[in-house]
Amino acid sequence: MNEQRNHTTPQDKAVTVIGLGPMGRAMTRTLLAAGHPVTVWNRTAGRADGVVAEGATLAATPRAAVEASDLVVLSLTDYRAMYDILDGATASLAGRTLVNLSSDTPDRSREAAAWAAGHGAGFLTGGAMVPAPMVGTEASYVYYSGPDKVMENHRAALTLLGTPKYLGEDPGLAQMMYQAQLAVFLTTLSALMHATAMLGTAGMTAAEALPELLAAADSIGDIMRAGEESPGTALDAGEHPGDLSTVTMMGATSDHIVETSTALGLDLALPLAVQAHYRGAIENGHGGDNWTRIIDSIRGPR
Repeated sequence: MNEQRNHTTPQDKAVTVIGLGPMGRAMTRTLLAAGHPVTVWNRTAGRADGVVAEGATLAATPRAAVEASDLVVLSLTDYRAMYDILDGATASLAGRTLVNLSSDTPDRSREAAAWAAGHGAGFLTGGAMVPAPMVGTEASYVYYSGPDKVMENHRAALTLLGTPKYLGEDPGLAQMMYQAQLAVFLTTLSALMHATAMLGTAGMTAAEALPELLAAADSIGDIMRAGEESPGTALDAGEHPGDLSTVTMMGATSDHIVETSTALGLDLALPLAVQAHYRGAIENGHGGDNWTRIIDSIRGPR
């Protein structure tokens, strides 16, 4: 006789997803494909049609959505939306876990963790680092922070969305990493568009320019890793050896970019910001140091 199953497998655990933008729908489909019962709620109910056709259950209210599962994943515009949506469901939060994958500030993540704890709920901050089409693939990864026990309780389900990268107990840390990653991402995107516009004034099309510019962007990681066993070690030690490149040299380049952009009539916000970093380091007597010295002015006065 087969042994009767008297426990719940990870694939049987119900999950609620609140917020059905592209990310929320992708997460719902990934969880459904793995065998999880998924309840969904969205302010515009019609966005749920596709995932409901694939097996998700549409809750009539946020409270019903919360009560359907111990694990509630939120994919919203910001943290304010979480409060707006769950305001009428706070009595149902006790004993459940909220995993907020929405973008906001680290301080608001910490405030939200305290708010959830005040209602008896566990809370994890998350930052998904891939676009919706990549959710659930081998390339997908998500930063998390919050109580270790809460993370471990739901690791199996969360791993389906992407490799979990747990950063520690501070609920603001995952959001900090998410914002730091986006600072690199958004600044690079702006730089690519600035450079494309620059080349466009010389008659080069974007189709011609971008392959060359993307190759330069791809090389940055290799340049940062070259000659250093662990990238960032010298920076952590406050060492900025100027044997390969200096603030003065890079600063001169930033001056030329500003001059060229001015002559071409391009927006100067980005090149002026970069120029200011190098000028600040030079004014502070660090012209002979490595370009990494600009971190001092970025950190600001202490």
